[in-house]
Amino acid sequence: MGKITGFLEIERVDPSKRPVRERVKDYREFELPILQEAVSAQGARCMDCGIPFCNTGCPLGNLIPDWNDHVYRNKPEQAIAALHATNNFPEFTGRVCPAPCEAACVLGINEDPVSIKLIERSIVDRAFEQGLVKPVLAKTKTSKKIAVIGSGPAGMAAAQQLARAGHDVTLFERDDRIGGLLTYGIPDFKMEKVLVERRIEQMAAEGVTFKTGVDVGHDLTAEQLKGDFDATILAIGSRKARDLEVPGRELPGTHYAMDFLTQQNRRVAGLPVSESETILATGKNVIVIGGGDTGSDCIGTSHRQGALSVTSFEIMPEPPGERASSTPWPLWPLKLRTSSSHEEGGKRDWSVSTERVSGDGKVQKLHCVRVELTSGRFERVPGSEFELEADLVLLAMGFVHPEHPGIVTDLGLKLDRRGNVEVDSEFMTSVPGVFAAGDCQRGQSLVVWAIAEGRKAARNVDQFLMGRTELP
Repeated sequence: MGKITGFLEIERVDPSKRPVRERVKDYREFELPILQEAVSAQGARCMDCGIPFCNTGCPLGNLIPDWNDHVYRNKPEQAIAALHATNNFPEFTGRVCPAPCEAACVLGINEDPVSIKLIERSIVDRAFEQGLVKPVLAKTKTSKKIAVIGSGPAGMAAAQQLARAGHDVTLFERDDRIGGLLTYGIPDFKMEKVLVERRIEQMAAEGVTFKTGVDVGHDLTAEQLKGDFDATILAIGSRKARDLEVPGRELPGTHYAMDFLTQQNRRVAGLPVSESETILATGKNVIVIGGGDTGSDCIGTSHRQGALSVTSFEIMPEPPGERASSTPWPLWPLKLRTSSSHEEGGKRDWSVSTERVSGDGKVQKLHCVRVELTSGRFERVPGSEFELEADLVLLAMGFVHPEHPGIVTDLGLKLDRRGNVEVDSEFMTSVPGVFAAGDCQRGQSLVVWAIAEGRKAARNVDQFLMGRTELP
């Protein structure tokens, strides 16, 4: 496991970032590459800990000690092979995953954990640079046809695995580009889209057929799916956004965060945006409601668009600066997290609830109140009401469930109590031959969970069609 005494001799290193004054002027990635010698040293910090909790901390079960050792010993071919053994797209997770593996690292009990995310990203970036990532062609072809609906990380992972098993796979996407929220949700300054495009090229060479601009459930009916394909995987995400149900919500200037982010991603890609629906933060007082990753993405995008001011509200109390005692190792720690977007400026505020929006024909003010979390309920703090000028309000409060109109309704799928697609232990829905993976069945979650479930769904589809499977 790396160097036996490495964790005693070498300190953790995180990737350097481009200066704030420079990076807010463009949409290129903010993290800088790290020298291979430094990456090797970070791999040397991996301990011979006996039970590598990082494996179980990762939803993919990544073979982290293995590829840490390969990196330490400068074996790039073995490192990328170990990484790809469990993860189809480590360049995605190496950039946008919050790294639960690091939270579970044994070294993290009393020292800084191993820089697992940095090492993962470095391995795959180096592998692409050296031409080590090639199409994996099926040894034999089957006669089975499979439809994968939705081209986010769950759909891409499922499609790639099934193509490698020899099946004829068609990946449907209702947008005009493949990638789902990887393409139109995550800003380019966190993950440039060339990373998605080169995986699309690999998958096309492996036999996956891509069809964009197809809204399955409308353009292609459930009956057509059943007639044309032997099995179907739904990977449509959780795209029903949580709304702000307060007076004045309908005023122009209040928008869902994903509409705002999608438009900017289209601009960066050089694609048209309808002028009647243009959402820009330029010269505006921006308020972002929601303190998660999507809210952070809105903050960073607003900075780059030249917002006059940016304020973000979170209804939950401010987390502690260090790991809370309620989330001891190896649990995911409850603590304050500061993203690159937060570092770029703006104000963050906690325990704030929005009660109404006001303005003369458009958003001009947000009326709020402080709240306390008491016995699981948010209670108003008397006398704490305040208001803030606002020209643009972005709702980043998460997603409640997949969109039901369309293929979910057309197939007549059973839903769970939260409105997600219900599946059994093999990821099959209430309709035989129809499977579901990712956010549409587990609820809004992480890219790493989407890839893991796409792989598991693919394995179960292969087993369902062939009576056996060799997919991992």
